[in-house]
Amino acid sequence: MSDKKGIYYELLILRCKKGQKEALEELVSNWEKRLFYYIRRLVEDEQEAWSILQEVWVKVLQNIKRIREPRKLPVWLYSVTRKTVISHLRKKYSEKELLKKEESKSNQEDCESQYNFDNAEQVHYGLDKISLPHRDILTLFFLQDLSLDEIAETLQVPKGTVKSRLYYAKRALKDVLEKEAR
Repeated sequence: MSDKKGIYYELLILRCKKGQKEALEELVSNWEKRLFYYIRRLVEDEQEAWSILQEVWVKVLQNIKRIREPRKLPVWLYSVTRKTVISHLRKKYSEKELLKKEESKSNQEDCESQYNFDNAEQVHYGLDKISLPHRDILTLFFLQDLSLDEIAETLQVPKGTVKSRLYYAKRALKDVLEKEAR
């Protein structure tokens, strides 16, 4: 992250901690679309996604004064969002079932070639067809431009786990896109 962004995040968080209404509005306006997009990649229903986003903003506003590293605002926001989504989805699915799906998909044939992920429409279609854990990691990596370290921090897993999940998620997406191309 550039120093300019880091300083901007520090000042924005400082203003939010002081309760400046304009700063809170700026935070929401700068992040609402990105967080909603992230949620939509994890949740199929749009109304459900809006409901989750509202829950995220409540949590953000309740905990903004506790943020220790304002320069890591994106990681913090995605962490809060991810935890809220996972909590919401636990009502429908057990996390063990999601992980079993991820493991079973990761044990399929090896992915030897790279696939062209430049076609956004294809990528969005493919994301809707792969498992939640795969969508989660690919959305953070490709669509939110987080580094591997930032994703590891967001998901609270080691960087090696991020690399592994990213590999299998790319492979799953490649498989879906290849099937669609036929």
